[in-house]
Amino acid sequence: MSEKQRIALGCMGMSGVYGKTDDTKSIAVIHAAIAHGITLLDTGDFYASGHNELLIGKAIAGRRDQVQLSVKFGMMRGPDGAPVGIDTRPAAVKNFLTYSLMRLGTDHVDIYRPARLDPAVPIEDTVGALADLVKAGYVRKIGLSEVGPETLRRAAKVHPIADLQIEYSLASRGPEDALFPVLHELGMGATLYGVLSRGLLSASPLQPGDARAHMPRFSGDNAAANARLVAALRDLAKTWGLSPGQLAIGYVLGKAPSFTPTLGMRTLEQLDEALAAKPLTADQITQVEKMVPRGAIAGTRYPAAHMAHLDSEKR
Repeated sequence: MSEKQRIALGCMGMSGVYGKTDDTKSIAVIHAAIAHGITLLDTGDFYASGHNELLIGKAIAGRRDQVQLSVKFGMMRGPDGAPVGIDTRPAAVKNFLTYSLMRLGTDHVDIYRPARLDPAVPIEDTVGALADLVKAGYVRKIGLSEVGPETLRRAAKVHPIADLQIEYSLASRGPEDALFPVLHELGMGATLYGVLSRGLLSASPLQPGDARAHMPRFSGDNAAANARLVAALRDLAKTWGLSPGQLAIGYVLGKAPSFTPTLGMRTLEQLDEALAAKPLTADQITQVEKMVPRGAIAGTRYPAAHMAHLDSEKR
C-alpha cells in the first residue's frame, strides 16, 4: 500500500443518490482507493436504507485492518425512502449500531456519529450513550456532524470528540467564521464533505433520478448564474493544467490543510483525478477567491426546510 492519502472516500454516491450505480464497479473503486492509500471510508446507515453499508461490508471483507470506518446514524426513513425524522436517544444509538455492525461485517466502527442534532434529545445524552459504546469496544472514537460551536463545546464536556463532519468548499465557506476556530481550540479534527459542491464546481451534469435536481444551486436562475461562475473557474483551471475538480479539491487542501476532504468518487477515472489534486498555492487561492468571492454562488446548499434544521447554520 502507498502512503496514507490526505483524502477520504465518501461512499454515499455509490448507492444511487446521484443516479444509477453498479455495485461491482463501486467495489472496484473502493479496492483501488485502499490500494492507493485512502484509509477512511465514510457512510451512513440510512444511505439507501442500509445498501451502502452492505456494499462496504462486501468491499472490505479481508481488508478491514486497512481501513477506518466513519458511520453516521439517526436519520430515519420510511419504506419509500422518504425521511421521517431523526432519533438519537441512547437506546436508539445502541440499536442503530447493532445493525450497522452486522451490515458492515465488523465488530467495531472507528468513528460513530449522529448525522444531525436531534432537537428532542440533549447532546449530552447522545454522547453519553456513545461513550458507553466506546468503553465497551464497539466504537473507537466519537464524531459529530453539522453541529455548531455551542453543541461542540457541550459534547466535549461529556467525552472527547475526535471529528466534526461539515460541508466546506469554495462555494460553502461558512465554517471559516466560528466552527474552524473552535475545532482548532478544542483539538478536534474535521472531515470536509461537499468539496465539489455536489459536482457543481466540477461541472458534473445531472443524471436521471439525480437528487441534485431539487437542490437550490442546481435549479432555475441559480443554476444559470452558477454555470457562468463555473465556466470561468474551468478556464482558470485549464491555464494551470488542472481539471475543475482538481482546482476545487486543491482549494480545500490549501485552505484547510489540517482537515480531511471527503470525496465521493464513483468511478476509477474520478479516483485518479482526485488523487492527482495538489494544494493550491497562496497566490492561486487569492486568484480563485477574487473570481468567486465568498457568497457568489447562488442558492443555499440544501433546500430551505433542511437548512432551518441545521444546528451548524444557527447564529
